[in-house]
Amino acid sequence: MTEPLSKFQSFRQFAGKVGRLALPYFSSEEKWKARALLVAIVALNLAGVYMLVLLNEWNRGFYDALQNKDQPVFWRELGRFTYLAFAFIVIAVYRFYLTQLLQLRWRNWMTAHYLDRWLSNKAFYQLELARFSKEADAPPDNPDQRIAEDLNLFTGDTVGLTMGLMNAVVTLVSFVGILWGLSGSFAFDFNGDSYVIPGFMVWMAVAYALAGSVLTHYIGRPQIALNFKQQRFEADFRHHLIRVREYSESIALDRGEPVERTQLGGRFTTLLGNYLSLIKAQKRLIWFNTFYGQAAVVFPFIVAAPRFFSGAIQLGELMQISSAFGRVQDSLSWFVDNYSSLAAWRATTDRIISFEESFQALQQAELAHTQDATQSDHLSVDDLHIALPGQVALLSGSGLTLSAGDTLLIKGPSGSGKSTLFRALAGIWPWARGRLHLPTDFDDRVMFLPQKPYFPNGPLRTALAYPATPERYTDAELQQALRNALLPRLADELDREDTWGQKLSGGEQQRLAIARAILKKPRWLFVDEATSALDEAAEATLYQRLRALVAEQDGALISIAHRPAVGAFHAQQWTLVDTEGGESRFKLVAS
Repeated sequence: MTEPLSKFQSFRQFAGKVGRLALPYFSSEEKWKARALLVAIVALNLAGVYMLVLLNEWNRGFYDALQNKDQPVFWRELGRFTYLAFAFIVIAVYRFYLTQLLQLRWRNWMTAHYLDRWLSNKAFYQLELARFSKEADAPPDNPDQRIAEDLNLFTGDTVGLTMGLMNAVVTLVSFVGILWGLSGSFAFDFNGDSYVIPGFMVWMAVAYALAGSVLTHYIGRPQIALNFKQQRFEADFRHHLIRVREYSESIALDRGEPVERTQLGGRFTTLLGNYLSLIKAQKRLIWFNTFYGQAAVVFPFIVAAPRFFSGAIQLGELMQISSAFGRVQDSLSWFVDNYSSLAAWRATTDRIISFEESFQALQQAELAHTQDATQSDHLSVDDLHIALPGQVALLSGSGLTLSAGDTLLIKGPSGSGKSTLFRALAGIWPWARGRLHLPTDFDDRVMFLPQKPYFPNGPLRTALAYPATPERYTDAELQQALRNALLPRLADELDREDTWGQKLSGGEQQRLAIARAILKKPRWLFVDEATSALDEAAEATLYQRLRALVAEQDGALISIAHRPAVGAFHAQQWTLVDTEGGESRFKLVAS
């Protein structure tokens, strides 16, 4: 008793999660369009079932005319079939069109919804960080696939399966009465007593479909887990292919092709191995389903044949019984016929549910690790503690202040957490706690220059102005920024489209990022090894310009650098020193 109850509770929990995924669209700003489409599709499905009832009724008159060789009735029934078939075709076409339209609108809304959540509050970054955490609940793999592919499969399969189930229920209700009236009673003697079973064909259809559904579940249920794994393996293989393309130059320089080939081959072998298991599971189910479907063709004739040969019913009524039995049996066998689709839908839905739950976990983690940030006229750190993923204490600092007009260099050994400190100050590091005092214009006037900047593919002006739109700046401003960043050769190529993150050398990428800073004119500028790929002369020139830039804005320049020459451009220094077994590995102190 405990196991069935546990399965029922698990099903209820799953159904509740599906409802929380599906219902928001029908309560959104597009709810009236969505509901209207849904109502129209339901109406067309009901109309389609009604046409099947009329066609079932037509069977009796048509085949009776054949048996009786009644030519006028034959031609009349044939004409009637013509307009019934035409109406059925029109209903089928518009049912398909509106169903696809609903799926398209639903997918559009869900994609926009999850893109907003993924790109809000640095969630895309936090999820990637969490993958390296040692915590038990790992975030979902390949969020790109969940948004691009799983949402498409979820909306399409949910609409298709729901409408199919509704069709099955309505068809069952419509034809079970017809079959009950046509099938008559079945009488038999047992142990000296006589028994009569009314609606015998109905009970036979129920028994046939019930046996098929139970066997289908036990034969086909391994497909759920196999489908889930297959989607993950496909995404992992595709993701690694993309990484090879993105890091093509580094791989080529390292002569890493054999390693990449081995890794790609291993991932593809895993993918194919799981797919082969899935094919074998599907083959077992197809064996049963094909036998089940073929047996269903002759089963009603076998059961009704004694009444036909005894003269109790004519050929037309026999054909009508066969048609009605087929409709009832098909309706009851919806689970059998759609098991593979249900298994794939369940796997897709589980992936989206885990994606949704990752956002909820992220929100809870943000509440647990929120830094106490207050507004002031300076930047200061008090009782700050920063940890690595897995809550391993990394660094701490307290009583450090930076005011407008200051220039600060942060030093420390590699791995001491200098870049992580920048991430905490930017508010994107989830494993940080403490009290920060930020300037009132910090969010609007801050800019971070990382060692390896990001550039979107497209025109150079777009890469230069990012994240602002290029229309915000004139061509003269864009060109002057390039020249000031020591990139004069690019000044006349603003409209050239390219993959700038791969086309430019490391030093050119760093200079292009500095050109962005010259354009944006931030007041608070954080530079994290952003000149490491430049020669000393270029580095000195650009640091002088960056220092002059923030001085014009009455701001501050904060840098991380290992080259001693960079220290000449900063009046203050904070150093990360080894605590030698303290509460955290490193402590941030003024020096």
